[in-house]
Amino acid sequence: MRPLAAMAAGVVLAAAFSTPVFADPAGPTDYRSEVVSVDPPRDDIDVEIIGGDSFVELTAQPGTDVVVVGYRGEPYLWFRPDGTVWENEKAPTTYQNLSRFGTDAPAAADPEAEPDWHQVASDHRWAWHDHRTHWMQTTRPLGAGPGDQILEAVVPLVVDDADVAVTVASTWQPSPSPLPVWLGGIAGALAAVGWWATRRRGRPAMPWLVPPAALALAVGAWQYRSLPSETGPRLVWWALPAVAVVCSTAAVVAERRDRQLAKSGGAPGSGFWAEAAMLLVGVELAIWGWVKRDGLSAALIPTDAPGWLDRFAVAAAFTSGVGFTALALWALFGPRQRVQGGLGLAASGPPVSTS
Repeated sequence: MRPLAAMAAGVVLAAAFSTPVFADPAGPTDYRSEVVSVDPPRDDIDVEIIGGDSFVELTAQPGTDVVVVGYRGEPYLWFRPDGTVWENEKAPTTYQNLSRFGTDAPAAADPEAEPDWHQVASDHRWAWHDHRTHWMQTTRPLGAGPGDQILEAVVPLVVDDADVAVTVASTWQPSPSPLPVWLGGIAGALAAVGWWATRRRGRPAMPWLVPPAALALAVGAWQYRSLPSETGPRLVWWALPAVAVVCSTAAVVAERRDRQLAKSGGAPGSGFWAEAAMLLVGVELAIWGWVKRDGLSAALIPTDAPGWLDRFAVAAAFTSGVGFTALALWALFGPRQRVQGGLGLAASGPPVSTS
């Protein structure tokens, strides 16, 4: 159990304090940005918006030369014909694009300076925050509502020495249905209640931990793989539920071992290791659900998974995580009257006297 505890602590710390290398990751949003036109049309480049409205992704065909023009007319990105992608470290746009809402460029950044190119990719594609393509305020657009277009802007390119204008429009999306959240919360609560009821009957209860953890891992890994590495997808999306899956498996194994010892007439297990693993499962799931809570009410979630599935999994993980944590703490530190069946189960009623 000590290695499991160390793994859980390490993952939580890494997920909490690590920062993306290139840009802040896409988050839930109520706005969808889309490319509405490429003028003149080109079949040697592909431009799309990923993460709802967070990133512009450009892919250039081999042999195509593309320069993305920055906010002050300076060359910002260069897609070379050999497939490499380069970023101009003298461009103010390079630094302003480090976060969704922009950062200040250093004094050394000069749009008039000779470009200082730094290679960032080698596979003909790259994704970046472009503040021309998404709403740049934390407040809602004044006088607009769901269904309204809130901006339209142009991202200028130079493709094989020809000017190309990519027009992007962003639309305010309606709120999602709350039904998946409610159903997920009910499912998570049922998992905790199922553990309690099964335990009271003296049957193996730890398998109840596995479904919420496995669902969270599947949804988290799906989200992580939905976004390119340069957009900084968060390790916590899959790492926390992965630890929960490992710990839930450990809890099932420890409980089975205790029951087998009891049946074979050996020394009865206390149930401590199973309950300790269960506590880790609950904490990991609760943290994961809390980290992803913004997606419960946002119209769009940065994942290729269906939005309803993501919301269901988050609600189920958080609810079951809180329940499992409370039950594990009770099992570990609550009053123990007598050992029932050698499995560390607290039985109701006072201790039975043998005198």
